[in-house]
Amino acid sequence: MSLSSLNFFRSLRKGNNQFAVIGLGRFGRAVCSSLYKMGYEVMGTDVDEKRVSQALTDQVLSHAVQLDSTESSALKESGIYEFDTVIVAIGNYLEESIITTLNLKEAGVPHVVAKASSEVHVKLLKRVGADHVVYPEHEAGCELARALTKPNIIERFELDPENSIVELVTPDVFHGKSIAELQLRNRYGVNILAVSYDGKFEINPNPNKRLDKGSAIVVIGSNKDISRLPIN
Repeated sequence: MSLSSLNFFRSLRKGNNQFAVIGLGRFGRAVCSSLYKMGYEVMGTDVDEKRVSQALTDQVLSHAVQLDSTESSALKESGIYEFDTVIVAIGNYLEESIITTLNLKEAGVPHVVAKASSEVHVKLLKRVGADHVVYPEHEAGCELARALTKPNIIERFELDPENSIVELVTPDVFHGKSIAELQLRNRYGVNILAVSYDGKFEINPNPNKRLDKGSAIVVIGSNKDISRLPIN
């Protein structure tokens, strides 16, 4: 998650219990189902009546309406413009996705999240006002590449394009050594934030704490410096 993404999620209204999802394909259904299971009221729409009926039958949302989201009047009539957060999940149909996003922003919907299917699509969605754009295929591809080349990295939180917080398996060469002995800041340019201990993390660990092979540590630093760690 980038810093800009973090700023978007901070802007979401606390206590919002209603969401609308436009597009009930695999991605849209997954969003609906997850929100609905968490107890939120979810309204879903799709131009395909069969998808609408199936979503209702499968009980993955609260309400569902068949409509053409490129028609502003249809969106208004359905009440979607009254929602605080709307997810546009029709990323595989570029024109429909862009027009729908534009309709929502022109109507004053505060938070519009849109799914993109290409880098050009990402740029166009941002140009018409999407508050947050997700590009699942790209993100999944990048995550797979990182997992294949750096299998010891468990989780990565991108602060910006150049810096990250990373959870990783403690390298074998660190086993039995204390944090002070390792001198991670001097040798690698990273700082250690937490160390796993009996299934829990110890935040700001004591410098004299010794690391165990197979446990996990959390470090912060530039991507360049993190890549220098012995984590292959």
